[in-house]
Amino acid sequence: MKNGKHTGLGIALGAALGVVAGVLAGHIAIWLGIGIAIGMALGASFHRSKERCPECAVIHQKHEARSGQVQSSLGSGR
Repeated sequence: MKNGKHTGLGIALGAALGVVAGVLAGHIAIWLGIGIAIGMALGASFHRSKERCPECAVIHQKHEARSGQVQSSLGSGR
C-alpha cells in the first residue's frame, strides 16, 4: 500500500470509531474530530514499519555510525 492509502485508511477507521464513540457519548462532532486525528496519526505510522531495501540499510547504517561518532566526540569535549 502507498503512504496516501495508509493515511486514508487510518482516517476512515478513525472516523468510524469516532462516530461510534460520539453516538455512545452523545457528542458526535467532538468524537468524530478526535477519531479522525487519531486515525491520521495511526495511518501515518503504518508506513514507517516497512523494511528497508539493502541499499538503504547500508546508507542508514553509515549515517547512524557517523551520528554516534559525533555524539561521542561532543560528550568527551566537556
